[in-house]
Amino acid sequence: MTTLDALEGLHGAVAVRDGETLLEHYGSGPDTRWAQALGDIDFGPETLHDIRSVTKSVTALLYGIALGEGKVPAPSEPLLRYFPQYPDLAADPERARLTVEHALTMSLGLEWREDVPYTTLDNSEVAMEFAPDRYRYILGRPVTAPPGAAWSYCGGATALLGHLIAEGTGTALPEYARTRLFEPLGVEHFEWITGRDGVPSAASGLRLTPRALARVGGLLLGAGGGVVPEPWLREVLRPRLRTEWGPEYGFQWYVDEIDGHRVWLGMGNGGQRLYVLPDLRLVVAVTAGNYDGDEQWKTPNAVLQEFVLPKLA
Repeated sequence: MTTLDALEGLHGAVAVRDGETLLEHYGSGPDTRWAQALGDIDFGPETLHDIRSVTKSVTALLYGIALGEGKVPAPSEPLLRYFPQYPDLAADPERARLTVEHALTMSLGLEWREDVPYTTLDNSEVAMEFAPDRYRYILGRPVTAPPGAAWSYCGGATALLGHLIAEGTGTALPEYARTRLFEPLGVEHFEWITGRDGVPSAASGLRLTPRALARVGGLLLGAGGGVVPEPWLREVLRPRLRTEWGPEYGFQWYVDEIDGHRVWLGMGNGGQRLYVLPDLRLVVAVTAGNYDGDEQWKTPNAVLQEFVLPKLA
């Protein structure tokens, strides 16, 4: 019989239903903090782990909190209005059509490639980190489609949202997350990685424990828990575009179906997953070390489908 320890690269998994922990598992193996090798780690309940692009989904929740406080622009607002340092870009009629919603839905219509390894400047997110001005780099990419026409994976879109939060609140993104999201959830231990320019990565820089990640997922089942405005959650989870590989997309969250159950989903490189299944009142958080692997999805899906859902049958 397959055991959790046999799942390739599995570092941690927590499943919670209606506040009751159904499964909690920690493994061991090599890990990295972004590109920094950490060596072999024996993971446990207090071990922080990159959640990579699940960070994007957390950033969307923070945006909604800031919007509820009146500190960031509404999704319908023109995007370049909030980047006045680039009047030349705002003067381009095609770019002038961009709104905040186009960033929230990854439908900017700008050239962006993350389908190549995160070890080369051919990867747009890596190139953004090395650019002298990350926001000019993002907003100045060649126009490839009308804004809103199609979904296209873009960490740069989330970087723009992070900037809007920091500028609007007058607070660095990690500090805003600490006071408005993590402390209300009882999460004391987290880390937010910054780029070469000292800017926290809104797209992929967050490090959490699986328990903390599961608490974030629980907000979606609890109408925001008094932390995230409930109307914002409805907007976040409302599908707007179809992704290139199947699931639908809301505001930085995927909407899919697994084994007949609707799933709200945050996903990150290496097998990082946050599954929220509303009809089962279930949250499953998974961390893994299968970075850049072609079949990195297999381990988190196996946790959900082979080890968690059968417990509910």
